Amino acid sequence: MGRKPKSQSAKKSAKYPHFKPGSTVEISSNEEGFRGSWFAGTVIGRVSPGDPSRVHVEYISLFVDEEGTARVREIVDVVMLRPVPPPENDREFKFGEEVDAFHSDGWWEGVITKDNGEGRFTVYFRRSREEMELWKDQLRLHREWANGAWKPPFEEENAKLNQDKVENLPLVEKVKPSESAKEHMYSRGTQVEVSSDEKGFECAWFAATVVEPLGKDKFLIEYQTLKTEDDKAFLREELDILHIRPSPPEVKMVNSFKFLDEVDALYNDGWWVGVISRAKRNSKYIVYFKTTNEEMEFRDSELRLHQDWIDGKWVTASRAMEI
Repeated sequence: MGRKPKSQSAKKSAKYPHFKPGSTVEISSNEEGFRGSWFAGTVIGRVSPGDPSRVHVEYISLFVDEEGTARVREIVDVVMLRPVPPPENDREFKFGEEVDAFHSDGWWEGVITKDNGEGRFTVYFRRSREEMELWKDQLRLHREWANGAWKPPFEEENAKLNQDKVENLPLVEKVKPSESAKEHMYSRGTQVEVSSDEKGFECAWFAATVVEPLGKDKFLIEYQTLKTEDDKAFLREELDILHIRPSPPEVKMVNSFKFLDEVDALYNDGWWVGVISRAKRNSKYIVYFKTTNEEMEFRDSELRLHQDWIDGKWVTASRAMEI
């Protein structure tokens, strides 16, 4: 006898191998005050047997009452889920690293702005514009889950830690990087992309040019597409190095974009981070923006594969790549 063909439901389920009923996951939210946070939960089951893209979840640490008699349950799209990251090796956090900070029963995305010594760090949370001092064991390196893989991958992180151990062996003369290395990277005239913490502009990057360095880790930049209110000159702004990155290299797409690919979409003169939620005909795609909980249609020429600038190199969702 020939093999029995898989049902359409089974084919769809193959897209979500990490989110089956009973799976432990982390859940994000678009609710005001909770954006940029992840809470542990369990997948209870699908909303519809034929549609694995929406599921019932139960939070592990959130309860419907103060007594903790019942856990919160809700229906979410699978784009709001990711597996629980595996434990990572002990690491030394550095200034400027993007981290997840454990606070109020969840993990909140932030960036290290100061090493206070004795295992304590100051973390800045862009969405709430707050700073908080946290212990090392309350932090983990921030990673993105896209296309079924962690970015940056844990394998690369372990290799980096091993390299650090080699570099720290005694009797090895180490050449320290120049204090002005970052400033040199963003010297006058350098083409860059810049981000903003202003509400409504989170997760967007705009093309700019470095006008001049302004001392330690600060720069005067001029936008290439944004103009002043009188429309007579391009807007200039002072930014710190946490909001500046090099212009990303072009990533040649072998095939078309796929469902759940993390992309940047060109809109309102900037590149906005989103996820492919649906492919249409004629090279058009529907992109979902987590920060605004909106969907918009784009042509493939208005999209690029999303990359992150981490530890001096570009990283994509599928693999780490140094270009």
